[in-house]
Amino acid sequence: MIIVAPHTSGWDVVIGVLYRAVIGIREARFFGKKELFDSPFGFIFKWLGGTPVDRFSKQNLVEQAVDLFNKNESFILALSPEGTRQRVDKLRTGFYYIAKGAKVPIVMAGFDFKNRKLLLSEPFYTSDNEEEDFRKIIGFFASIQGKNPELGMAHLMNSE
Repeated sequence: MIIVAPHTSGWDVVIGVLYRAVIGIREARFFGKKELFDSPFGFIFKWLGGTPVDRFSKQNLVEQAVDLFNKNESFILALSPEGTRQRVDKLRTGFYYIAKGAKVPIVMAGFDFKNRKLLLSEPFYTSDNEEEDFRKIIGFFASIQGKNPELGMAHLMNSE
């Protein structure tokens, strides 16, 4: 499981696909809102490794994602822990429960636009202390400036 943040711009997908090719994880998949795939350019998102999801469906997306991990010998999923390009007051938890349920490690990837770098964490497994795990995640991303820094995660360090 790769979580990518801060997700502050539509350019993040473009940058992510380019980084994915450079670091050699071309098989990494990502979920995108189904509206992206319904557009005239939806085929591009599928070609790039996207999988459409209905975020408002009654189906349990976490269970579906865990099944994808369990049914495939090799599966990599990249998600944004914010779930949107807007400023958030808390992170979404689906990625966390997918990693926990599939028993796969989380790698954090930060697009640091200010310094033009990709920052990667060491892989880690979820623990029995969700609050501490999220502190670790927020701590990693808080200082990273996305394309639109005001939409980043720095403010989440103060909300605990």
